Amino acid sequence: MGRLIVIEGLDGAGKRTLVDALSEEFGARVARFAFPRYDDDVHAELARDALYGRLGDLGSSVHGMAVLFALDRRAAAPVLRDALAAHDVVLVDRYVASNAAYNAARLHQDADGEVVAWVRELEVERFGIPVPDRQLYLSVPRAVAAGRAEHRERTEPGRERDAYESDGGLQERTGTVYAQLAAASWLSPWTVLDGSAPIDSVALAAQLLG
Repeated sequence: MGRLIVIEGLDGAGKRTLVDALSEEFGARVARFAFPRYDDDVHAELARDALYGRLGDLGSSVHGMAVLFALDRRAAAPVLRDALAAHDVVLVDRYVASNAAYNAARLHQDADGEVVAWVRELEVERFGIPVPDRQLYLSVPRAVAAGRAEHRERTEPGRERDAYESDGGLQERTGTVYAQLAAASWLSPWTVLDGSAPIDSVALAAQLLG
């Protein structure tokens, strides 16, 4: 079986850039996924609509939104398992920790709060999604991540920031919860990377396969 490696971080932290760099290093040995799968799963599509205020008050429901994101991963679990059986590495841009971090932040809870435990029970224990072997947290100052997200909004058609991305306080609190999850080795070992500086993808790829 391959190794499931997840990249987490705030919106604008550079997750996609790191996935691209690591994918180039791993070559044919890697499969890559990104969540939410807005264009491939109805639950993720509904979550996107809610984030842009198109589904009434659904977006205000912390647990309702968390369930939609979790159902997206549940639907993808068989594909992830097939990819793990066929590749040395499966890289995932956002995974279950994002559900834990963002919803804890929405409720002003820490990583040891009720909703983080609830997300774990729902996604890992009830839905049985594959557990990561390693999680990478791209740690960046909120201002840096916000600047990148704003630039993406200006330069990429169809990338207007949603309700989570445009809430600076939520992003700040989410970063705090991510750091706590990493420190607690939540679900699996974590590696914290400085997302505001260049990352040596060659050395990181070798470390991840070591």
